[in-house]
Amino acid sequence: MRLLLMSNRDWVFLVEDSKIEEIKNIEEFLSSPRWEGVIRPYTAEDVWKLRGSIPVEHALARMGAEKFWRLLYDEPYIQALGALTGLQAVQMVQAGLKAIYVSGWQVAADMNDARETYPDQSLYPADSAIHLVERINKAFLRMDQIQHLELAQGKKIRPIDWLVPVVADGEAGFGGPLNVFEFMKGMIRAGAAAVHFEDQLSSHKKCGHLGGKVLVPVRQFIQTLVAARLAADVLGVPTILIARTDANSAKLITSDVDPLDHDFIDFTSRTHEGYYRYKGGLDACISRGLAFAPHADLLWFETSTPDLDEARIFSEAIHSKFPGKFLAYNCSPSFNWKKMAPLVAENFQEELGELGYKFQFVTLAGFHQLNYGMWKLAMEYRKEGMFAYQRLQSREFRALHDGYRAVKHQSFVGTGYFDAVSDIITQGQGETRALDESTESEQF
Repeated sequence: MRLLLMSNRDWVFLVEDSKIEEIKNIEEFLSSPRWEGVIRPYTAEDVWKLRGSIPVEHALARMGAEKFWRLLYDEPYIQALGALTGLQAVQMVQAGLKAIYVSGWQVAADMNDARETYPDQSLYPADSAIHLVERINKAFLRMDQIQHLELAQGKKIRPIDWLVPVVADGEAGFGGPLNVFEFMKGMIRAGAAAVHFEDQLSSHKKCGHLGGKVLVPVRQFIQTLVAARLAADVLGVPTILIARTDANSAKLITSDVDPLDHDFIDFTSRTHEGYYRYKGGLDACISRGLAFAPHADLLWFETSTPDLDEARIFSEAIHSKFPGKFLAYNCSPSFNWKKMAPLVAENFQEELGELGYKFQFVTLAGFHQLNYGMWKLAMEYRKEGMFAYQRLQSREFRALHDGYRAVKHQSFVGTGYFDAVSDIITQGQGETRALDESTESEQF
């Protein structure tokens, strides 16, 4: 209310009094060793101008980013699987994974706000992946609340750090730099620790393992990375920014405006849409990776096969100019791993980790596990009836010894937590507790 009674002159003095201190704090944030090797083409004052007067804390995104950054240094490599639902992510953490991946492909297929099944071509609403990140973090928060209550009640359980980093797919940004700026802010508000963007034209964006990909010029994609970094700085969160290039298999590019692209453009031929033909490959990936490195925390070149020799060449080229730059590797389900097995070393992931590929993930793990698992159960159930379901339940009971807890599904989703809420409200006098006389408490 005080601000409403101020004159414009008083407001100017108030802003000037706080401006110096706030810019100093932003400068301290931007000069942290965390940002060694990162270029920002803007100043602390630019960030201050865009922040507004009300500071908002984004605790989940901040904690996740800080954890992920520590893991990049502390772990030989970080394994992650693509989660399609909040409870899939919960099971991944229960099993010991230290990060979760949110795939745009999976969002398109089965978890988008249009409630349609789509291919991975950026056809779904732009905030769908944001909502899945939020859903996963809400599932983690519920697990944390349940665990906190059980520990307070003296139950002997093994505590788990539920709030693991969520690494999310930013696609090609769903438009220009302003779209990227707003999209990145949405991801941070949802609690994402890291976000990746790719150097494709957003209006023709494709899965990295599809054809018809159209690249944007190097300088245009750098603007995408700058927009994403600026959004994180404005919100005051050290979000990890991952730059992906699809230059390995892309055949088209929108423009010849950037000289860095000229070695890979066929200037003699253009498509019906007006795009130049592009001669991609590993050299193109390296050229782009070197250009993107100062603007990103990790680099990822999308591959067509799991090839250690290819990975080594890319790593050595990047690290010759940017020593220690973190890399990411997509252990894609689009690869036929059985067919590729003779080409893949037994310690494939370990060797990738030694080359600097510190984040390694299977994008569509949730999609394939959900589909195959349910198909298998339905087939057996159709043939054998309840014996098939009993077998599934028996496997769940055996898994209790390894830390699996969802067999007790009522308590797993928080029935006991809300019984505790009810007890506090009624001071223990209520008789509507849900878990006490449930079949789960009597039979499990």
